[in-house]
Amino acid sequence: MGSEYYVLIVGYIFGFYMAWNIGANDVANSMASAVGAKAITIRQAVFIAGILNIVGAVFIGSHVTKTIRKGIVSTDILSDPHLALIGALAALLAAALWVSFATWKSLPVSTTHSIVGAMIGFGIMAGGFSVINWGKLGAVMLSWIISPVFSMIIAFLMFKTIVKFILSKEDPFSQALKLAPFFISIALFVVILSFLFKTPLGKRLAIGTPLALLIAVILALVLGFLAVKILGRFIKKTELSGEEEIFRKIQIGTSCYVALAQGSNDVANAIGPLAVIYFLVKTGGVGAKVPVPIFLLFFGGIGIACGIAMAGHRVMDTIGKKITTLTNTRGFSVDFAAATTVMVASKLGLPVSTTHAAVGGVMGVGLARGIEAVNFRIIFQILLYWVLTVPVAAITSIVIFKILQLFM
Repeated sequence: MGSEYYVLIVGYIFGFYMAWNIGANDVANSMASAVGAKAITIRQAVFIAGILNIVGAVFIGSHVTKTIRKGIVSTDILSDPHLALIGALAALLAAALWVSFATWKSLPVSTTHSIVGAMIGFGIMAGGFSVINWGKLGAVMLSWIISPVFSMIIAFLMFKTIVKFILSKEDPFSQALKLAPFFISIALFVVILSFLFKTPLGKRLAIGTPLALLIAVILALVLGFLAVKILGRFIKKTELSGEEEIFRKIQIGTSCYVALAQGSNDVANAIGPLAVIYFLVKTGGVGAKVPVPIFLLFFGGIGIACGIAMAGHRVMDTIGKKITTLTNTRGFSVDFAAATTVMVASKLGLPVSTTHAAVGGVMGVGLARGIEAVNFRIIFQILLYWVLTVPVAAITSIVIFKILQLFM
């Protein structure tokens, strides 16, 4: 076995470790509010998210990936295959180590921004500061503000709407059942549009915006009314807040979608650099984009599922329980806000993080109950880790790059 295959084995190990960390940290985006609101248990969340992340990665994930994430570093640095190989290994391990540390501290960070920071470190070592697209990096930093603030506003307004039209009424259960078609339909509208605009499969379908809007409206209305008919049969008025039970069912559905989309999108953070390593070893070079074999997508999906099962509860607990107290109506508001934020921003070409949107949504429903309902100590800790993500991942990547150069 040649030395390049030992390098490929190391690449598989680093890639799996990064995928594991995506599962351990990012799963909170999809399931934290559902667990915090007691819509599902942690064990159920781990099982559902694990399966849906694998399905999302394999069947919806992109079969072509950019060799440099977000275009922040020039692809010129890939012209030397040896440097590109070392850089991809360094970036994978550096990003994984930072996400792993954040998970150990039970704090949510963006795995996309971690890999971006790591690639910046590699770029600086391989080509100097001139290969960094500072404008693109500035846009990524803007997302630290755009994502949480936009999501916070949507979640705040959605929960206030639920309070005004349902929770403040004399018979909230009957009111919730009457308005359920509206809430289910708008949730489905966002989910369907997100699928068409945000997932790699949706992008491959290449459906234009007017047609996508039409498809989303028709499907949302039809499925919304069907869902209400089903809800009416399974949910009966009880003393235990029947209105919350209605939103519990809706919230499980929205959480499942986020988990599916997460597998399709975030698998690229682990498998993108691994695909670069794979094709450098197999062919001796790569272009601006590389094909991703189906077995690599499956490999990444399994890694994400393992991370969810083994450590997903840590960050899930922080978002779902430590920022503010969640109920099913609040949890629905969070999921709706996060999905809407990511979908709208992606369509507008703005860089956003699902992690940031989820945290902003939780803050929004907390603030809807008053400023004292939000644990700002946890919020400030989370914000600090967001700010540290890119520079720490970059510095770690530089150190690992130098160490690998000594041995390769």
